[in-house]
Amino acid sequence: MNFKEQTAIEIVKTLHARGHEAYFAGGCVRDRLLGVEPKDFDIATSAGPDEVQEIFPKTVPVGVQFGVVMVVEGETPFEVATFRSEGNYKDGRHPGTIKFSTLEEDAKRRDFTVNGLYFDLKTQQVIDLVHGQRDLKAKVIRTIGDPDHRFAEDHLRMMRAIRFACQLGFEIEAKTFDSIIKHAGLINKISPERIRDEFSKTLTSAEPTRGIRLLDEAKLLIHFLPEIEKMKGVEQPSEYHPEGDVFVHTLLLLDGLKNASIELAMGCLLHDVAKPDTFVRAVDRIRFHGHDCLGAEMAQGICKRMAFSNTQTDLICALVAEHLRFKDAFQMRISTLKRFLSLDRFDLHLELHRLDCLASHKNLQAHEFCSKKWEEFKLLPPPPLKLVTGKDLIALGLKPGPQFSEIIRTVEDAILEGNIKTRQEALEFVKSQLSKG
Repeated sequence: MNFKEQTAIEIVKTLHARGHEAYFAGGCVRDRLLGVEPKDFDIATSAGPDEVQEIFPKTVPVGVQFGVVMVVEGETPFEVATFRSEGNYKDGRHPGTIKFSTLEEDAKRRDFTVNGLYFDLKTQQVIDLVHGQRDLKAKVIRTIGDPDHRFAEDHLRMMRAIRFACQLGFEIEAKTFDSIIKHAGLINKISPERIRDEFSKTLTSAEPTRGIRLLDEAKLLIHFLPEIEKMKGVEQPSEYHPEGDVFVHTLLLLDGLKNASIELAMGCLLHDVAKPDTFVRAVDRIRFHGHDCLGAEMAQGICKRMAFSNTQTDLICALVAEHLRFKDAFQMRISTLKRFLSLDRFDLHLELHRLDCLASHKNLQAHEFCSKKWEEFKLLPPPPLKLVTGKDLIALGLKPGPQFSEIIRTVEDAILEGNIKTRQEALEFVKSQLSKG
């Protein structure tokens, strides 16, 4: 038993000792029944939020108006929520009113049957008031009660249904899925941050391709990522892409991902996002001139729209912008190759390229070449690139201007090529270049 579970048990026992009902609730019960180690332990109780705050020395009232208090033990927070029923939702997210009530009412207000389970530590029994165990055995995601009502309450539940289906490997019950299609347009009312979080969990699950297909079939994807819809039916040259159109290729690429980082997953999803806008049927074959550069611009807009962080956005855009460069690696100068191999998180660039190849022509020669060179490059000591500065160029009689960066880059290239090793050699190199000019 790990620290988190043991601490959660102590919280429940403390509530019991104060005369309150208290149970493990939701995902931790579901995961245990599936034989999966829970990441978090949520607790449902008859104690009101004020009582919870009085009982435990360190709490954070994260959603006290909804009866939710974080009990902090050490540095670990545990969600402790008072049994409640909820009135009509006012904004597709928050209930207009809440009423502290009973365990039975608390179960009814939850989203899906597999998340409506409780565990009683006293009896060591699962409390199932919504047939959640039946659906766990059948591997089905089903709303508690009428799906139309559940999705009208909280529109993000539509994406949560798909996320759980992909994370758990479950099917979505037909009536539930039909209701998602019916209400898909409501997703536009949800904040970009909440959509991003649910979409990220789907895309980094064990079944990202299935997630995209489900989001597409449910008519959700077109509302927050219409750029993916445009990939459908966009032809590609058959000699390089025998697998089919851009949409099919992208899904095949994603099929190689399993619980990937969100940066790699988004880079894979968007690597060919500009192909529909750069499609040209030339004399020799279909071409997509500049789809890497335009794709990086589009990826930046998408990441901004979905409220990804600047750090995440920069890496995702770099993955899109650089994904075509592998084909030129064999012809690159040593300095150019070393700069390429020095890209931030080059391991992710390598993986995107590998998956890109496997989802199309299957030729991994460039991947193998770059992998080998990257390993060799990492063993070398860092090259002393800053042997010449702007001050040195001024001392040589040059006036500051655009040529400074050109000269310094030329020196750095010579260092990377192994032609310059010392500062004196660098200065002599600059003097020789100036005399030629």
